[in-house]
Amino acid sequence: MQPDWDFPQPYTMALAPSAADIDGLDHTNNAVYVQWCEKIGWAHSETLGLALADYRRLDRAMAIRRAEYDYILPTAAGDALLLATWLCATDGKLAMERRFQLVRESDGATVLRGRWDLICIEISSGRARRMPAAFCDAYLPAVVAPTA
Repeated sequence: MQPDWDFPQPYTMALAPSAADIDGLDHTNNAVYVQWCEKIGWAHSETLGLALADYRRLDRAMAIRRAEYDYILPTAAGDALLLATWLCATDGKLAMERRFQLVRESDGATVLRGRWDLICIEISSGRARRMPAAFCDAYLPAVVAPTA
């Protein structure tokens, strides 16, 4: 079943909860979803041309200022899932927004939505700093608008 994505042109990653991901309520532990979002966020950034080594070389990083997750439906061990991410907004200076949508492949149901508000920081000081040209060159062209 083709997912009904919240935004166009998703960057996707196939996932399936393992037995170790399941909690005492017999569903995927919420912390696992957070880890998956971090994993796909880095993978997407690397695909766009910015890896952790680039962040360190440039002494800049996009740090999570705020994160929110809506846990809509539970998932179980072995469920085939597809996680998508997008960069959805930026001021082109300090801030960016990343969105997530997790879909169960068997029925196309969205099981999680997430959002990160990101801010560019200077790694060495931890202070907010303007995005370097390399960030703008990689990230800005990837920003998508909501579908009509």
